[in-house]
Amino acid sequence: MGTLVVPIAIGVAAVGAWLLLYALVLLGTRPARPEPAPATQDLPGSEPPAVVSLLAGYWDLSEDAAESTLIDLGARRFLEFRQPGNDPMQTTVHVRDPNPAGLTGYERRIFDRVAGLAVGGVVPLPALTFRDTDQAAKFDKRVRAEVIADARARGLSRRRFGPALLAVLTVTAVLAAVGVGVAVLIAARHSKDPLRAAGAGWFVTMLVLNGLAHRSHGERDTEAGRAVAARWLGVKAWLRGTEAFAELPPSAVAVWDRYLSYGCALGCTRVSSAVIDLGMGNRKRVWSSFGGTWHRVRVRYPKWWPRYGKTAPRLIIRGLVATAVGFVLVYFWASGVARIFREPAIGGSRADGLADSVRNVGLLLVALLLVYGLYVLLRTTIDLAAPRTITGQVLWRQVWRENSGGENSPARPYLHYLAIDDGTDDRTTAWGIPSNEVDRCTDGDTVTVKVRPWSRRIVELTVVAHGTMRRVQIADPDEQNPEALVAVAMGGTPGRLTLGPAAPVAPGALLTADDVGRALGAPVSARGGASAGPIPVGAVQFHGPDGKVAVMLMVMSGMAAQFAIRSRRRGQPLPGIGDEAYAGPGFAIARRGETVLAVTLRTATDPRALPWLLATAVGRLDASISPKLS
Repeated sequence: MGTLVVPIAIGVAAVGAWLLLYALVLLGTRPARPEPAPATQDLPGSEPPAVVSLLAGYWDLSEDAAESTLIDLGARRFLEFRQPGNDPMQTTVHVRDPNPAGLTGYERRIFDRVAGLAVGGVVPLPALTFRDTDQAAKFDKRVRAEVIADARARGLSRRRFGPALLAVLTVTAVLAAVGVGVAVLIAARHSKDPLRAAGAGWFVTMLVLNGLAHRSHGERDTEAGRAVAARWLGVKAWLRGTEAFAELPPSAVAVWDRYLSYGCALGCTRVSSAVIDLGMGNRKRVWSSFGGTWHRVRVRYPKWWPRYGKTAPRLIIRGLVATAVGFVLVYFWASGVARIFREPAIGGSRADGLADSVRNVGLLLVALLLVYGLYVLLRTTIDLAAPRTITGQVLWRQVWRENSGGENSPARPYLHYLAIDDGTDDRTTAWGIPSNEVDRCTDGDTVTVKVRPWSRRIVELTVVAHGTMRRVQIADPDEQNPEALVAVAMGGTPGRLTLGPAAPVAPGALLTADDVGRALGAPVSARGGASAGPIPVGAVQFHGPDGKVAVMLMVMSGMAAQFAIRSRRRGQPLPGIGDEAYAGPGFAIARRGETVLAVTLRTATDPRALPWLLATAVGRLDASISPKLS
């Protein structure tokens, strides 16, 4: 233990010094809190409400940005809010201008959501919520990035960790990693390969510290931003002192004009902020436009009854087992109880009375089991003989049941809820549908389904018409970090991995979702892109139907590539793929020139899938940089 004191001290000191520097940078870049200007009713500038929300929140963006933008679209007469009764939740949004000009990126995104969901130019205000958590997160992420980009373009905000600070943190992270590498070298000096261990320590430490430095830390103030924020905080003070302003509903924008949208941005409109929701909706109360008019449907999701969602063979087996066990117990129960109580050690007058009670209770339970088995068989037979066909609008899709994936495998859903409004009632019960079929439709689609009513299971599904939800879905193959999204919103491009002088090659261009789906035998979706940081490592992840990562492709160059290929050379060689290639449990890796590609498998599948995926990716890499490799 004494021999490890020195290397541990060196490693802790190196990392500790970097963390201290990191903490000081965080402390020194905290956003300012400007003193409010005197209260005034005059709007002090032309900044959009979303940008005002960022400044008034001390450079911390909240949901008020999107909500105030929606109201502002009404104040500018692109939309109209109508409240037919006393309840603000009955407000409807009407599209007045189907193609407005002069909108910012986030204003256009919010307007497009309203216009895309509208039926006949009208959508209930509460129906603007999302039914898919992934779509809700993407929408929020993009709105935030576009608002921040607008604020930066106006000189009112800046990245908390600017280029100079990031450069300092990156260089010091490399030095701290060198300290860890030296510590590992000292500790492992008697091992077979101390240099390899030291290199691993250096690489992992550098990766972790740089990841911490380059993650998004939010925004901070500028001199111009502080001045503008102070003026808008003066407006906030006036609005909060205005009687009943907080109780105004969204429809009041027709009278209060942009005061209401700026009031929402400044957190002064309690009722409007409570009514407007651009986040996740309530799965038990879902809006439907089936039949041409908007109405709310209450949805029940069965959970405890054992028949719900079950296949017919499984129900038949259950019924047969229950019936068979019931018949056997009926035959043997009475005689068995009598035989037991005739034993000399048990028999007697009291035992005879107890025997009758035990026999009767047992026969009752056996009769119930027998009736249950026969009932299951009868209802399942009727289900099979008389299926129903219904047509309606998809209200909600959600995982119902899933198999545990084991220690190293993710859980796999095998049954989903599918709630459908067929227009016959304002209440419905969700159906069960196999998970491999649920992606054939999306929320809002009109579908025709063949169902078994008693077991609530869908056996056939046909999409009749695509719904309005498809118009507003965010197609996002690249799950980029916030800074990359801000760069895109400002007209730039996110960082990509560049292989020498050739054109940038994104990992997503080397393997597609179709390739991985073909190898796994299941549909997948691609997410990810090249790193926007200083480390030349890019990755793309392929998610299975359960949303978990099934396959990941990494593309590396430089020191990271050298270390990765060296650490895998003990694997099984794969001749004919790149300059060298190796495979092992759950991985396959290849080198072509200075570039290394690694495919990681995180789900059970045919072992031949990994070499095939790796060969496909290397082949496309060769095609993209063939002039350089020839």
